[in-house]
Amino acid sequence: QVQLVESGGGLVQPGGSLRLSCAASGSIFSINAMGWYRQAPGKQLELVATITSGGSTNYADAVRGRFTISGYGAKNTVSLEMNSLKPEDTAVYYCKVNIGGHNYWGQGTQVAVSS
Repeated sequence: QVQLVESGGGLVQPGGSLRLSCAASGSIFSINAMGWYRQAPGKQLELVATITSGGSTNYADAVRGRFTISGYGAKNTVSLEMNSLKPEDTAVYYCKVNIGGHNYWGQGTQVAVSS
């Protein structure tokens, strides 16, 4: 059993910053990749950023240069540093962890960017 606990969402003004964190616990023996996805109202779930166990990162075009993903280490945590936030970044953000070929999802955390 794997549990993911997300934190760090909230309301921020355009141009502001937020940091999301996701901590994995439970039966963790090998994390292959960790990532963040988001779903805006009325839209499909989309990839935001991923990081592999080897440290390779991938970003959606919409966030490249503004968001930074980091993760792993002894705490099995993945974080997303979000800068220069825009209203279109408003969404529920979910972390996903791949362990042994299985995907586990967090409960989601709301990010709202508005003046």
